[in-house]
Amino acid sequence: MARHHIATSIHGPALGPVRLWLLVIAGMVGLTAVVGAATRLTGSGLSITEWNVIGGVIPPLSEAQWLDAFDKYRQIPQYRELNRGMSLDAFKAIFWWEWAHRLLARGIGFAFALPLIGFALTGRIPSRMLPRLAGLLVLGGLQGAVGWYMVKSGLVDRIDVSQYRLALHLGLAVLIFALLIWTCLDLGTEGRTASVDLHTLTPEATLTAHVVTALVFLQVLLGALVAGLKAGKTYNTWPLMDGALVPDGLFIQAPWYRNIFENAAMVQFNHRMMAYIVVILTLAHAWRVVGMADARRVRISALLLAIVALAQTAIGIWTLLAWVPVSLGVAHQVGALALMAASVAHLHAIRRS
Repeated sequence: MARHHIATSIHGPALGPVRLWLLVIAGMVGLTAVVGAATRLTGSGLSITEWNVIGGVIPPLSEAQWLDAFDKYRQIPQYRELNRGMSLDAFKAIFWWEWAHRLLARGIGFAFALPLIGFALTGRIPSRMLPRLAGLLVLGGLQGAVGWYMVKSGLVDRIDVSQYRLALHLGLAVLIFALLIWTCLDLGTEGRTASVDLHTLTPEATLTAHVVTALVFLQVLLGALVAGLKAGKTYNTWPLMDGALVPDGLFIQAPWYRNIFENAAMVQFNHRMMAYIVVILTLAHAWRVVGMADARRVRISALLLAIVALAQTAIGIWTLLAWVPVSLGVAHQVGALALMAASVAHLHAIRRS
């Protein structure tokens, strides 16, 4: 198998600080998603019933302020139907989760916008990257609005948030997370001379890397539907559901497509099946890539992707069998982010080799 070398020399500003900044922001987005998972699992997401972008940074500081916040919470259905009789101390416990989630989200906005302005003014960001980074800033602002749109769904007629809006909120967060990682990796080859090994990957292998990344993102959305419907607390057996690989009751709602989004049995079944598909694809892809790719980064990233997919599936099964405790639910969210990062890194390795 022939190996070819292409010498590339890219001259530009030192991009190390820019890459570090993007990596930190990606970490903050991931942390916010993890805290959001804990907020959801502890039933804390509706504890703050107002969207106060500026004033909401400061939590209640006096007994009167705490009582006022608690009184607002007691007006919503979740309190009346689920938490009636809750003490002020118990309210404070759920309040702090939601407040921390919102504070982290606000912090991301400042941590992204201010350095972006500074790097742009000093010419440390390649001009071709500025529109992409500006787009990420807009997506971050949109994410804040989507978060409030999600919370509003649980303030009037429901005791929890809409699973559709939860999927939108989590999906947008993971999309931003993936774009930050991709952009950071894109900047990784700038400003230095590199020797790039061309490899003999087939178009089918490259296509598979794209498909896996898309399916991982779809699996995140399916997971959000599971969380929104609390479907993880039903059918807590594996590998069978209610004693069968394909349980009864998958199409009990009409029209049939509502089951995909609103039937807990169908939602959990789809999440399971997608996990199997992702694992099989990543294992087969890693086997194929390791045997044909010259580029070391491509081989290593393919193997890492398969390992993370297996680990995430194992955590998911453990979480299901344990009836979704907060600790394992949070671990499963961390695993989802790790799998998304691994799939993006592998796709980038193939696309940029």
